[in-house]
Amino acid sequence: MIFGDRPISLRRASPCLCGSLLLLLGVTIAPVEAQEQSVVEQLAPILAAEDARDFRPGLFERALVAPDSLVRRVAALGAGRIGDLRATPLVLPLLADPDSTVRVAAAFALGLLGDTAAAPSLIERLTGLPALDAATAVEAVTALAKIGGRRAGELFGGVLGGRLTLSQDDRAPARNQILAEAWRLGSDAPVIALLPFMDDTSSAPRLRAVYSLGRLRAPAAGNRMLLALRDPEAYVRSLAARALTREYAEAAKLAPSAVADLLVSAADDPSPQVRINAIRSLAGYREPRLSGKLLPMLDDPLPSVQVTAAETLGELGGAEAVNALARATAGKGTFALRRAALVGLARADSSAFVQAAARWRASADWRERAAAAEGAAVGGPGRSPAFLTDRDGRVVAAGLQAWSTEVPGNDPALLAAARPLLAHQDAAVRSVAADAVARAADPADLTALIRMYGATRRDSFPEAALSALTAVLAIRKSSAAAEGRVDREFLASATRPADYLVRRWAEDNWPGAAGRWGPAHPVATGRTLQDYRDVARRYLTGPDTLARPRVVIETEGRGTIDVELLGPDAPLTVDNFLRLVERRFFDRNRWHRVVPNFVVQDGDPRGDGFGGPGGAIRDEINRNRYDAPMLGMALSGPDTGMSQWFINLSAQPHLDGTYTVFGRVVGGNATLARITQGDVIRTIVRR
Repeated sequence: MIFGDRPISLRRASPCLCGSLLLLLGVTIAPVEAQEQSVVEQLAPILAAEDARDFRPGLFERALVAPDSLVRRVAALGAGRIGDLRATPLVLPLLADPDSTVRVAAAFALGLLGDTAAAPSLIERLTGLPALDAATAVEAVTALAKIGGRRAGELFGGVLGGRLTLSQDDRAPARNQILAEAWRLGSDAPVIALLPFMDDTSSAPRLRAVYSLGRLRAPAAGNRMLLALRDPEAYVRSLAARALTREYAEAAKLAPSAVADLLVSAADDPSPQVRINAIRSLAGYREPRLSGKLLPMLDDPLPSVQVTAAETLGELGGAEAVNALARATAGKGTFALRRAALVGLARADSSAFVQAAARWRASADWRERAAAAEGAAVGGPGRSPAFLTDRDGRVVAAGLQAWSTEVPGNDPALLAAARPLLAHQDAAVRSVAADAVARAADPADLTALIRMYGATRRDSFPEAALSALTAVLAIRKSSAAAEGRVDREFLASATRPADYLVRRWAEDNWPGAAGRWGPAHPVATGRTLQDYRDVARRYLTGPDTLARPRVVIETEGRGTIDVELLGPDAPLTVDNFLRLVERRFFDRNRWHRVVPNFVVQDGDPRGDGFGGPGGAIRDEINRNRYDAPMLGMALSGPDTGMSQWFINLSAQPHLDGTYTVFGRVVGGNATLARITQGDVIRTIVRR
């Protein structure tokens, strides 16, 4: 039978009957295995080129017109992920491909490429004939939003305002996508055309309009945003609560005290998402009178609401907040709650913090000492920087990072603390210290930074090397004399970095270094062509039992989460994840980062966000969206993923198209809602 335009066999005839029929008909047909092998042989070099970020024109010219639609689809995605604009004229014709899955992939790839030259063709296909199918139209809208610019803004505004008509028979999906993606256009977004949709009787356009206008922080939407706090849809109420910060209220000429009172009411909403967002927005109002109204939230049934309340009480301050936070630091709540209460206490009353933190500073648990270090930084590190000599680098890094966040610019005390730490044995400490030193751009620091950069060859992650280079470059830019000295003492003798991420940093930031070190791409991936054949056979042409394996994440005291991995959409990412699962890499790790109503994150054996097994994999951005709990790769920049991953706790459209989605949660949402920072992952196993 024919499925799309790929021949597949539902059941193979017996060898004797099949042979007899062929002899009678005088026809020869290649066995299914031979056809599949042919497809695999075409897919493997595409995967290899994509993984190496190596755009090979001849390869993609052939693959994008291959007879098999799977090959064309994978080639279009690969071209988009590589990001070479030479691919644009090769991908554009696929918007008219006879296979709808190829058309969708082509539109998505054009968004990844971000080439302004593609905008006219996308607009023509959306408004002209023959009409695009709904799925391709949605991706074409998304691509235009990512490309951005005045023409995209005019199209979006014209469609929403009724001045332009899309050519699709069913225009609602593309129109709704315009509403959802308009925020990407920034100053070119059609704010006035978005406003009426905040009052739409249908929830689909209404929530998308509220989302975009909230992301845009559009003052014109202020009064409607207040009304959205009473919307019948909980998700709309949560979006409004997130948008109504004090800064937004003032920009929209709303009375901050009145908005704060409405947020206090929303903090008692039946929906945890609304409660969390409302409590978080209240933090910026800094009115102690609000603290007493939020105290009950410390006893909310949901731990993530408790944590958010502790953080906000620290910002609001006042005697009631101080007393409640002091009790919470010594209470029997989760580690996440006690930690948030301790750091919040440091913000509300530094004296009360010093008294409460004494036990934390003496703890054998580095996590408790790290929380005390963060609190010390918040409460005034110049008075109590004891964490700088802690025996665990994770504690030093946590305190120094918090200190750096608290003080702006070239702070003398911070610099005095950071300079000796450039030689610290812990790479995370060196990274944070170099970031602080970079603010001074002082040539006197050059020798120490060069020495630090040389020591990064032993590191398992590149952050310290990148921080050292950033500081050296800041010194180089400080004066003509400094430029000459950096070129003589560093650039003339620095050898080519083995890490492609360091070379790519140079391409983006320091052309002189990039000229000496050579291009970042193609990447040496360490895989053979046979490896890519195996990946293609398993995840791209294999049955769902292979291509979409399931894993179970078991968290101590919380329950299990069932996940389906999405091999067809992110084959190399899934393959890497499963290899780590088979190594039991994730067992006994802690959820080191939990942001209520946003994400839970794991994959760092250090437990502080810096760790991993070494190396990096390339992004496999795909069409899956963070509209439900999904597994995504955590990044510190493009193509920096490896072992750290996250699950989003609520719809987060701004993550779409930036972080690789490689799995979806298919069971255990109640477990997800109960996870807090510091909880232990007992194991992750394949089902």
